[in-house]
Amino acid sequence: MKKYITSLFLITVFFDLSSQDLKTKELTLQNAVMGFYNGLYPNNMYGLKWADSNMLYLANGDDIRILSPFSKNKEKILSLKKDLIEEKNSKNFKILNYQNNKSFSYVVDNNYCFYNLSEKKCIKVPSMANNITVSPKNNSIAYTIKNNLFYANSEDSIIKITDNINKNITSGQSIHRNEFGITNGIFWSNGEEKLAFYEKDESDVHDYPLLDISATPGKLNTIKYPMAGQKSEYARVGIYSLKNDKIIYLKTQHPMDDYITNLTWGPNDKFVYLGELNRDQNHLKWAQYDVNSGNRIKTIYEETNQKWVEPEYPIYFIPGSKNEFITLSERDGFMNIYHYNTDGKLISQITKNKWVTTKIKHVSKELIYFEGTGEDPRSLHTFSIQINGENQKQLTIEPGVHKTKLSTDNKYLLDQFSDINIPGITQLIDTKNNETRIINKAKNPLEGYVIGTTELVNLKSNNNLDLHARIIKPSYFNEKEKYPVLVYVYGGPHAQLVTNSWLGGASLWMHWMAEQGYIIFTLDGRGSANRGFEFESAIFRNLGEIEMEDQISGIEYLKNLNFVDSNKLAVHGWSYGGFMTTSLMTRHPDIFKVGVAGGPVIDWKWYEVMYGERYMDTPKSNKEGYENSSLLNYVKYLKGNLLLIHGTVDDVVVMQHNLAYIKKSIEEGIHVDFFPYPMHKHNVRGKDRIHLMEKVLNYIILKNSVKEK
Repeated sequence: MKKYITSLFLITVFFDLSSQDLKTKELTLQNAVMGFYNGLYPNNMYGLKWADSNMLYLANGDDIRILSPFSKNKEKILSLKKDLIEEKNSKNFKILNYQNNKSFSYVVDNNYCFYNLSEKKCIKVPSMANNITVSPKNNSIAYTIKNNLFYANSEDSIIKITDNINKNITSGQSIHRNEFGITNGIFWSNGEEKLAFYEKDESDVHDYPLLDISATPGKLNTIKYPMAGQKSEYARVGIYSLKNDKIIYLKTQHPMDDYITNLTWGPNDKFVYLGELNRDQNHLKWAQYDVNSGNRIKTIYEETNQKWVEPEYPIYFIPGSKNEFITLSERDGFMNIYHYNTDGKLISQITKNKWVTTKIKHVSKELIYFEGTGEDPRSLHTFSIQINGENQKQLTIEPGVHKTKLSTDNKYLLDQFSDINIPGITQLIDTKNNETRIINKAKNPLEGYVIGTTELVNLKSNNNLDLHARIIKPSYFNEKEKYPVLVYVYGGPHAQLVTNSWLGGASLWMHWMAEQGYIIFTLDGRGSANRGFEFESAIFRNLGEIEMEDQISGIEYLKNLNFVDSNKLAVHGWSYGGFMTTSLMTRHPDIFKVGVAGGPVIDWKWYEVMYGERYMDTPKSNKEGYENSSLLNYVKYLKGNLLLIHGTVDDVVVMQHNLAYIKKSIEEGIHVDFFPYPMHKHNVRGKDRIHLMEKVLNYIILKNSVKEK
């Protein structure tokens, strides 16, 4: 099929806030990689929070920076450590939550302290504690040590809730490898009298060895890693009563290797509501459970899909109602908001947008506040709508990516946003009339640096879909010259690389690479996030096919640009992007001269159950899909230079992928390059990341400059 490629240059940013001859600073790769820590990212008052409806605060070590935008004294500094607390000499002091100087909480030397005018209560937490979760009213703390769950409400009262002797059974931690929107494993009831927690049994999950070279001799550390088609973990939910010191386990009725997902406490704490998903991930049930008996009461909501249903959010009860709730669903093709009751009745579809809702921020008796892309999927906005579905209102007006926090009385939004031209603005928005009050404008941290331009562009896929891309050019760009191109790719679900935010969502190392004489190109194709279910689910059961088609559409767009040297194209990506990089290098071997694949998935049968089976089904049920997507079948077609990189203790994409690929390349007589990062996990963090990016980019520059024989 002929590919119709059109382009529309939407937004261009030139960083010449001063004249070009004043730009004298060179952006080093080291500074680019560590830019967040050395002041090269905008100062956007990260960590700013509401203290009450009229006051904001920013915790900074011992001090609280208090902003009162509605009063004459708009800002002051309060030193809690100096004025209000006793632990004046401790260096390990951190403010947790500040309401006012009469009520706040802090951590000092593993003591979680809650202060008010009448008392100060501190709870000692052991140094090895993890998953620390403070109760809603700041009275108690729950935490885990190794595989058990603990609870404390005073210095002297520590209760061991679970007593798991079997190391394969873990309580109070997140489950299902953090899929389905799961980020924690401890859930306080509204009245703090009960504690719900996840528990998982990994006894049937295969052990996977990871080599620890820091020991003498080296030793194997084993993790539990459920691969596609193999046995998975068994999960359940426990309810612990603080009064009775007893645990009741919910009596779920689904097969043991099905998934339990998001958990919600009911308004009166008599019931919990649990999302239950079959292993095929195409049938979701929300079930009601009695917390005193553990009995399953009924199914209150269910949803099916021929491809997948992915529950990423809890349900939200409407204040003042015991049986009406809000839920999110993609059933009409886009993530929208629905109104149900606990008898399973659909009251209404509240939003009917042809764009994606990304988050419920707050539900009041009358209004729902939520985040979504709006008409431009590269943006993020906050909206309000009445429960009855009327009067949807966009609260953040300026184009760009807005991250907001709602005041306790719902009157104001704290809005921190940027776009490709604006480093960052912090402002207050009146939710009734959209009036704004600017608190802070971040300066351009790259002012004075020699840096190029960033452009957001549109192009067409081979079936005439709009695709969004980003192009970075060097500061000395001349359209009459020819430039090599580095394509940075991800391509998989739950990711969006191109946004209307500062630098278009690009990393600073891309701008360094541009100054080495490269065009940097990134495209979000089908399979990526925030374009609706049809766009994302096009990859179902055939990972790598549709994604490559769209990347090739991007390459054809580039080849039509007079300034692109189509003989010097490079590609780089990590994880799913590593899979895409290797796919493009071997399944389209005549296009790219060089590629660098970090932590790549080589064969999806070696990837985890939860993610892999959602998009590919099982190796048994989708034999053809797994066979077609296995990159071991395409090693023999490699023509360009390929560098494979892997962390040696990667517990997400295990190193078996790269080692199997290298073994196959030896069998085929194909030469690839390989560089391991000892004792690093799925990505390379910290100071070593400088070494990583030097390795990646120097390899591309070197191999792309070698003349063809």
